[in-house]
Amino acid sequence: METNVMDLVVSGVTKDFEIHGKTVNALREINLTVKHHEFVSILGTSGCGKSTLLRIIGGLEKPSAGKVLIEGREIKGPGADRGMVFQAYTLFPWLTVSQNIEFGLKERGVAVAERRKITEKYVEVVGLKGFENVFPKALSGGMKQRVALARALANDPEVLLLDEPFGALDMQTRGLMQELLLNVWQKSPKTIIMVTHDIDEAIFLADRVIVMTAHPGAVKEIIEVKMPRPRDYMIRTSPEFMAYKKQAMQLIHDESIKAAQR
Repeated sequence: METNVMDLVVSGVTKDFEIHGKTVNALREINLTVKHHEFVSILGTSGCGKSTLLRIIGGLEKPSAGKVLIEGREIKGPGADRGMVFQAYTLFPWLTVSQNIEFGLKERGVAVAERRKITEKYVEVVGLKGFENVFPKALSGGMKQRVALARALANDPEVLLLDEPFGALDMQTRGLMQELLLNVWQKSPKTIIMVTHDIDEAIFLADRVIVMTAHPGAVKEIIEVKMPRPRDYMIRTSPEFMAYKKQAMQLIHDESIKAAQR
């Protein structure tokens, strides 16, 4: 794959952890290029290092070897060029929906009028009009994740990192959130890297699915998803979708067996 300076490049990333005096290799020689404004899903068995890789890209973890580059700059820590949304609800319970969304803008010193304008925009984008002054305790799980997504987008990051953001939601709400995410991405393109254990979700959302090996994590195979966009939820019933799903299921199944035999 040809690269340009706007791409995100993971080069030779290895990650070791020290656990009870032993060195545990979590990631092994990850090499990956994510194109500018591409949507990539990372899929793998439990414990394969998917979230660790995402945290390294986010600057929350340092690699033991290798590096990550964004627009030609090496990542040394967290930055405004990356926004993260986690599976756990990370809203501030003492702040309203609007206050949560504008929190990062306030921390950056954005003027009141400008941050209110940005907040109003993203309240509308994620479908929370009328809930601006509601506190998180009164929101459903899906609505909380809408706020978290809006908060990340309000800072206008170049790269959006999603760590199983819909994993705790029921099936119907999860499907709606997937469609919402695609709609937001198509209207306001970002480079998106999403970790998931859900094969259907990975294929439905992504341009490419990165399938990782079981522990230690490495890139096993990259599935190019060539289904047209925009994608309707019912594309999941198409022969093309089922073929991609079968391919991904076989790869994950093979890695699950290897993991169980260790």
